[in-house]
Amino acid sequence: MKKNDDIHYMQRALDLAKKGMGRTNPNPMVGAVIVKNGQIIAEGYHKKAGTPHAEIHALNAAGQDALFSTIYVSLEPCSHHGRTPPCADALVNAGIKRAVIASLDPNPQVSGRGLKILQDAGIETEVGVLEKEALKLNEVFFKYITSKRPFISLKTAVTLDGKIASWNGDSRWISNPASRKYVHNLRNVYDGIMVGIGTVLADDPMLNTRLDIDDKRDPLRIIIDGDLELPLESKIVKSSREQKTLVFTSRINNHSKAAQLQDAGIEIIELGGNPQKLAVKKALEILGEREVCSILLEGGAELNAYMIEHKLINKVYWFIAPKIIGGRNSPSPIAGQGIELMDNALCLHNVDMQRIQDDILITAYTGW
Repeated sequence: MKKNDDIHYMQRALDLAKKGMGRTNPNPMVGAVIVKNGQIIAEGYHKKAGTPHAEIHALNAAGQDALFSTIYVSLEPCSHHGRTPPCADALVNAGIKRAVIASLDPNPQVSGRGLKILQDAGIETEVGVLEKEALKLNEVFFKYITSKRPFISLKTAVTLDGKIASWNGDSRWISNPASRKYVHNLRNVYDGIMVGIGTVLADDPMLNTRLDIDDKRDPLRIIIDGDLELPLESKIVKSSREQKTLVFTSRINNHSKAAQLQDAGIEIIELGGNPQKLAVKKALEILGEREVCSILLEGGAELNAYMIEHKLINKVYWFIAPKIIGGRNSPSPIAGQGIELMDNALCLHNVDMQRIQDDILITAYTGW
């Protein structure tokens, strides 16, 4: 019975943690539930970096009743002074009797240390309840905290015959309205959205979040533009005062245009090298230093190919629409040289499939 109760309360902690999705970076999502005499007496979740952690919210709600209680927390309590004080010490001081933890924290500053603080204080501990679910929930954080590079998800929508546009470039719309809403929900939780200049020139996109909700956030727009071709009249430039936009280019040759783009609110970063083969890997290092923890890659085909060839993709969202458009010159989502032998194909793992009206969404991982 105790095991079933642990699973039940930990699931509640994970559900609470999800409320912080897309808002806690560079911190993890964490939920906490305090239970005493078989009843939940307090809960909390981490809402935003720099604000109290889940455990502190729960302890504050419980007050003196936290004494001799059990806390269920979706990630190992922190043991170091960051933007907030250590949660492990707070649990000890509150007189918590038992701590059930879903997974340890891979952060080198924390891993195992928070658990040891609890154990040294005589608190009964158990680790690994719903661990698989907890690890998946914080996949972005775990990738970022161990590599200092963003977690990158490739999103694309293709027809049944594998095309992302017709032979003359028309691509609106391949997926259905429900699938497009799903993508806007992704944009609402990813830190950045990345496209190549080819996509901007072809589609003149906004790359914002269009949802009718209160807690809506536009991602950082990241444009890979080797020759600084971004049109001054584009929607991206015209809206860069409202939505932060970062352009990576090879080097600035047209200083007049660069000044106009900067006056419009766009930040330009020079990477050097060949403008046709921009060092996107270097750009990702810069983004990581700026605490951009997650990026939704929305094409196009050449940029997608680069990211796959350099093993920079962690996850894919692959929408398949029941449409056939044909055309030997109709583009596919991945360009580049491609593989020579099927044995060398990229095989995805942990594949999940779901229907969104008539579309099919395949979500899977590369394992990189």
